[in-house]
Amino acid sequence: MSQDTKAIKPGAGRTRRLTTQVPTSNLENRVENSRTGVRMASDDVAQLADSLAKTQVGEGELSYKGQGLKLNDAQSAEEIVKAIQEFKGLQALRLEGNTVGVEAAQAIAKALEDKSDFQCCYWSDMFTGRLRSEIPPALNSLGAALIGAGARLKVLDLSDNAFGPDGVKGIEKLLKSTACHTLQELRLNNCGMGVGGGKILAAALTECHKKSSELGAPLSLKVFIAGRNRLENDGATALAQAFQLMGSLEEIHMPQNGINHPGVTALASAVQHNAQLRVLNLNDNTFTKKGAIAMAQALKHLRSVQVINFGDCLVRSEGAIAIAEALTNGLPILKELNLSFGEITEEAALAVAKAVEHKDQLEKLDLNGNCLGEEGCQNLRELMQTMNMEDMLGSLSDDEGEPEEDDDEDDDDDDEEEEEDEEEEEDDEEDEEEEDVDEEEENEEEGEDEPSKPSQMSTPPSASRPPDVSSFLCFPSPDKLLRLGNKRAELIQQQVDVSNVGKTVEAFLKISSVYKEDDPEVKTAVLESIDAVLRKMFSLPSAQTFSFISSLLVMLGLLKSEDKVKPVAVVAGHLQCLEHAVKQDYFPREHIAVLHAFMARPNKSLETCVSARDSLRSTLQRLQPES
Repeated sequence: MSQDTKAIKPGAGRTRRLTTQVPTSNLENRVENSRTGVRMASDDVAQLADSLAKTQVGEGELSYKGQGLKLNDAQSAEEIVKAIQEFKGLQALRLEGNTVGVEAAQAIAKALEDKSDFQCCYWSDMFTGRLRSEIPPALNSLGAALIGAGARLKVLDLSDNAFGPDGVKGIEKLLKSTACHTLQELRLNNCGMGVGGGKILAAALTECHKKSSELGAPLSLKVFIAGRNRLENDGATALAQAFQLMGSLEEIHMPQNGINHPGVTALASAVQHNAQLRVLNLNDNTFTKKGAIAMAQALKHLRSVQVINFGDCLVRSEGAIAIAEALTNGLPILKELNLSFGEITEEAALAVAKAVEHKDQLEKLDLNGNCLGEEGCQNLRELMQTMNMEDMLGSLSDDEGEPEEDDDEDDDDDDEEEEEDEEEEEDDEEDEEEEDVDEEEENEEEGEDEPSKPSQMSTPPSASRPPDVSSFLCFPSPDKLLRLGNKRAELIQQQVDVSNVGKTVEAFLKISSVYKEDDPEVKTAVLESIDAVLRKMFSLPSAQTFSFISSLLVMLGLLKSEDKVKPVAVVAGHLQCLEHAVKQDYFPREHIAVLHAFMARPNKSLETCVSARDSLRSTLQRLQPES
């Protein structure tokens, strides 16, 4: 290297990116860069560019970034090939912003065959204007060269190439090879992979992890970027399995992939196994309540997350509250939270704001584009101000105002699919019940056809039958509950499907509706039955505890639901039994603060039982953990 052309040194662990011109001729004369700012002749500029292109810049990086080169054949790639061949210790090659044909790729691949130090492929936007059929063979050639060279890749960036599933097939062998056992960053943004490409990619990563693990050094991918690829649920689910297997991810970027709650739930299950996760970007997918609650549960397992981007994901109010709960006791080093454009109402937004109060490293909270209304926006700003965090709150200029009453109707396609799935499940259950009823009726009819025998005993129509649990839960009354006998709690517990959150909430409300403070026998029967049901539900390994709280708040009319749910008419017994439950050892302490926040706010649904509400609120205040 000449003394006049100084190498660019990397700073703070990053390789300085230097864009050079395509070498056109050898440097014959040195170009003196005068401090007096003497204007160079155009020939001198070209010669200097040529010199820089031949220089080993940065950490072994050779760059042709953004040159707009049309490399159609081997001849057009001659200068690049020569530069690669002459570059000793080449570690990185930047070809972004050019267009490389099959023959040119083969020529470049040939030059890479002996570059055993090679680590970084910066090859985004490299096939502009090419037929999709040209891309797989070009990638195959380049991948085969790296495998043959014994390269150990750290970065593979093929973003913005729109190569579809066939393009993924073009790098499949490379991803499965020893060259990728050391891969740390995989960038495939805006490649049009689709569901098929996502599955191929997931299988390749899984195979890579398997083979590398057998050699004692498992694949430890740190950064995964695959936004705008239409992965949808199946593609996301396949990748989630690979993520869970690796357990090494620090950044996941998968925005705009058409992922709904099944795919989000699969990703939620996977991310909790990646303990070092710092950035989670799922912007512009569709969580809805189910996906948001699942993701909130996953966040409780993570301590290193700094950036969460769930903007434009329709997390809705119940999902936002679940995320707020995860924030309250976790995510200690969170820096940025984006829950914008999620159809979140004021109560949920305030819960989120309250949850970040003690996040010392927080830099930005984005709740723009939600449904707070003018007063809600003002209340949010005031809350942030009282916490000395007003500078961290993003703009609220795109707030969509308070939701209309008829906004309960779900216009979202995904919500309709969720409802259809639930309706199908209910229809199946009803069909089964109808079949059982039909069988019973047929048996009864067969019995009626047979002549009655004198020895048979029959119950007179006027005789009262002993009540059963189903009868009590359908039409609850204190008398029916007492007539169930001393084993009533056990019988009710057996009858209620506690794995179903909705049915458990319904049972709680039915039982508590007959509570009588001034009748010791009824009071005891009610509380024993509630304890039996809730203890069993909360003790399940798969218990969706927040879903229970969320559904309960909806049924009490304290939380607006995204589903078509009509709240019950709240009676004092509902709140008195809830007060009893929160004091029991089975009740999760982490839900106390959420319940208190809702009980502390004025609400018309509780106006008929103010005394019970105040008593419950006082108990919740006393039970809250000290901050």
